[in-house]
Formats: sequence, C-alpha cells, structure tokens
Amino acid sequence: MMPHRRVAVTSPQTRLAHARRRSRGRWRSPVLEPADAERAQRLFRIQRRRAMVAVGWLFALVLLLPLMFSLWPQLDAMRLFGIPLSWLAVVFIPFPAMVFLAIWQLRRAEKPEDQA
Repeated sequence: MMPHRRVAVTSPQTRLAHARRRSRGRWRSPVLEPADAERAQRLFRIQRRRAMVAVGWLFALVLLLPLMFSLWPQLDAMRLFGIPLSWLAVVFIPFPAMVFLAIWQLRRAEKPEDQA
C-alpha cells in the first residue's frame, strides 16, 4: 500500500506574501470574479456582525466582573479552601467563559460559509 502524499495547504495570501518577498516588485491584490466578490462581501458582513456580538459579550464579561465585586463586597470575606471567593471568581469565571465564547463564535462564523 502506498503511503499518502502530504500536501501543504496554504492561503492564497500566504502564497502572495512569499512571492512578493521573492520578487520585490509591485504587489497587486488578486481580483475576484464579480459573483465571488459579492459572495465574499456578503460573508464578510455576516461574520463581522456576528463578531461584534461576540465582542459585546466579551466586554460585558470583563466589565460585569468588577461590577459584581462592587455589588457584593462580602465575596472578599467568604473563603473556599482559604482562598477568597472573589479571587476564585476572577480565575474560574472569565477564562472558561472566554473559551466558550471563542468556540461559540468560531461555529457561528463558519456556519454562513458552510451554507453558501
């Protein structure tokens, strides 16, 4: 049985960047067909709108955490395993939430590409 041949898959922009470095000439962006350009712009607008929603949630997460501490100052007095609950909240709330938000955004960004 023949082993599978490995193929490097790169972005067209990556190839252009490498070619540009070699040629040192004037670089021109690739021109898309009108239908492809329209589809790319539509996808870009959809993905940008969805990204703004995700960024909004990220800002809400970052801004609401200090608000939570100011509304409930007793979180500093409460301890779990000798560690203030506010410190545990700083560690265990934002990072898992950001991971969830990143996965959620990635799936939402890929969905329009799959449908088109």
